[in-house]
Amino acid sequence: MCILFFAINQHPKYPLVVCANRDEFHLRETQSMHWWQSPAILAGKDLQAGGTWLGVNKAKKFAALTNYRSVDIANKHVQLVKPSRGELVTMALSMDTQDFEQYLDEHGQSYAGFNIVYGDVNGIKCFDNKSNRFVTLNNGFHALCNGAIDDIWPKMAKGVNALSSLVASEQLSKQALLALMTNKEKASIEELPETGIGIDWEHLLSSIFIVSPEYGTRSTSILTIDDKNNLTMLEQSYDSDGEVTSATNLYKL
Repeated sequence: MCILFFAINQHPKYPLVVCANRDEFHLRETQSMHWWQSPAILAGKDLQAGGTWLGVNKAKKFAALTNYRSVDIANKHVQLVKPSRGELVTMALSMDTQDFEQYLDEHGQSYAGFNIVYGDVNGIKCFDNKSNRFVTLNNGFHALCNGAIDDIWPKMAKGVNALSSLVASEQLSKQALLALMTNKEKASIEELPETGIGIDWEHLLSSIFIVSPEYGTRSTSILTIDDKNNLTMLEQSYDSDGEVTSATNLYKL
């Protein structure tokens, strides 16, 4: 997962709205969102390492992961010597929250750089193993990408502004949210952050929706919880041309 936008207690009907894109190499085999037998979660699956990037459990708790950007993204042949970060999402959804937070505090440095955000309609937290701290997300609009929570990268600001406008107009249709997450507009060179991966990669990754032959947006997930605690999860997948590859999956809890 590479970018997420949150609206927390900003809409009269939907106290929680989460919009997320997963960006990954197209050669990395993936299984679409489905109910796992163990743990009992609704999530896609990374078939290379066995973990996931975003999921929910039957208690309507969700968790999602982003990598903390590093030069590794520019080299798909980097040897992985640390545990898969995708296992953290399954742990967040299957462990007691206190036990999970203790695990992060004690073992977070064992993983390559990551953010993990987790919680439910009653509260959401974010942890990253760069600062090794927990942050509670306040009511409002938030963005999470491949740096710290609420960094102001161009695409983060663009998505927050777009989501805020949709909420203000109360136009929270799935089509409108998907349109937000499929925005291919890149930032200007002058606006790009410097994260150590080189100008070409910075520019490629500067759009909310990424299209390239090797690496790009693989799927969009839209999660909403309404004022009656009904959860809806939508997933849409894409090919290397950015075209939808299959029928959109919709789940309700």
